[in-house]
Amino acid sequence: MPEGDTVFLAGKVLDKALAGKTLLRGEFRVPQLATTDLAGRAVLGVGTVGKHLLTRFSGDLTLHSHLRMDGKWDVYRAGARWRHPAHQARVILATEELQAIGFRVHDLELVPTDEEDRLVGHLGPDLLDPQWTDELAERAAAALAADPGRELGDALLDQRIMAGIGNLYKVEICFLLKVSPWTPVSEVDSAKAVALGRKLLAANAWRHEQITTGDPRRGRRQWVYERTRQGCFRCGGKVEVLQQGTGYQQRPTWFCPNCQPGPRPDR
Repeated sequence: MPEGDTVFLAGKVLDKALAGKTLLRGEFRVPQLATTDLAGRAVLGVGTVGKHLLTRFSGDLTLHSHLRMDGKWDVYRAGARWRHPAHQARVILATEELQAIGFRVHDLELVPTDEEDRLVGHLGPDLLDPQWTDELAERAAAALAADPGRELGDALLDQRIMAGIGNLYKVEICFLLKVSPWTPVSEVDSAKAVALGRKLLAANAWRHEQITTGDPRRGRRQWVYERTRQGCFRCGGKVEVLQQGTGYQQRPTWFCPNCQPGPRPDR
């Protein structure tokens, strides 16, 4: 599932393409919205909250969408050929000059703009909130620490605690804290974990590559994430990968046993 910075950048690209423009075409290719036509509405702007995209239109209307594992928004010049098959298009928003196509996007819903909270109000503080404050940081840290026996890696993915962290940043935050992802939350500094999450997402918010090591070269961008072949970027030791979580929340979790002491599940 895309990280919060990926969604943030997608929102900025859509906002630049559509904000202030009037739609010549605004159609949906999903059953629940198939008869809805947004043509003639002005796009007021596109915002994000964690991994959720909110496209706001004139007439007090907001389109909520989520990328989940395979969704993508592309922007093309009017009349340009799409890079993905037409049958994967779920939303088409076209102005005189540009067209924004939502391929395989999920959770599509139109709501009155003043009811957006119904869709995103359950989320914790957005780590990429431009109005981030110490109060929001404290709120996220308190929520993270609220269940002291919970595994850190599992808690970091809980969007109700703080919004925006996906599996890559979960893995890398645990590494930077020098603890196993299965370490109980009670054994880590929750404020430091929140600060790391915001720092990493903010550092990558305006680029397509996600770099946690500070080295932009291919194969050197992450400490342990997907490095079972290369080894730990810090010590060179073997990186292991085990599953963490249950059901649809289960994720492959990379870690360096040498740099990250602590509990781990039986294979």
